[in-house]
Amino acid sequence: MRKRKDISRWIMILPATILIGFALFYPVISTVIISFQDRSLFMPTMATFVGFQNYRDILSSSEFWNAMKVTVYFTVVSVGAEFVIGLFSAILLNQDFAMKGFLRALVILPWAIPTVANGVLWQWIFDANYGALNGILSQFGMIEDYINWLGEPFRALNMVIIADVWKNCWFFTIVLLGALQTIPKSYFEAAEVDGAGFWNRLFRVTLPLLRPAIAVSLVLRTSEAFKVFDIIYIMTKGGPANGTQVLSYYVYHTSFEALSLGQGAAISTIIAVVILLAALFYTRLLMREEVEINA
Repeated sequence: MRKRKDISRWIMILPATILIGFALFYPVISTVIISFQDRSLFMPTMATFVGFQNYRDILSSSEFWNAMKVTVYFTVVSVGAEFVIGLFSAILLNQDFAMKGFLRALVILPWAIPTVANGVLWQWIFDANYGALNGILSQFGMIEDYINWLGEPFRALNMVIIADVWKNCWFFTIVLLGALQTIPKSYFEAAEVDGAGFWNRLFRVTLPLLRPAIAVSLVLRTSEAFKVFDIIYIMTKGGPANGTQVLSYYVYHTSFEALSLGQGAAISTIIAVVILLAALFYTRLLMREEVEINA
């Protein structure tokens, strides 16, 4: 009887399992197959198998390596800044003070704003002619002439990072604050009684106990940052001079402007592999640290 019940449960969830599996794996398998083909957007049904030629062309392209460099810089700086801001804001919001509930609810608002709306907002702020940033700096006498914040490649990249950090640092705040609330306060009180200052408590108590939450949040945000597209498209469209052209925008340019679906699929596959390797790195690092603690 029990065996029949187990079989009936599997039969009931089988349709949903098939649909979810199809939705997850079909795009991945299809992209990998296309990456080995010479396929144009004009004639997507006419494809020629070219083996690893698309990968060879991409990996020998200076434009690809520039996009990789921009993407790595964007990911490291934005995720690093988001983690630091999110960690300290979570520690602050974990304290007992008036209106902490209101502030906890308030930090969700920037994170809840759609990325496209966030990009438009910061594009207006950084506008060279009527942007709020130039207006404020000019009012305080900090600049004489308005600055074209998005007109120079490296500066534009950092301005986009600021816009991304403003929106997404609160993701770390929410995740780490939830983890902090599961830690007994007696741990921190005992460390304080032993004479540990703020930084000692941070590195010897807080961060080790937050390690699982940190690993999960870093994996999620790193994968999102590495395949960033929408805020780049809204604010700079990869310019100026490809200074903000990340890999995902390079995929868009290759597939829908240069009309090479095969090379676009090859770049997408490379992005997926890099994100997978980053996730494995975080996971292995967490497991190693947990083993050392348990030992």
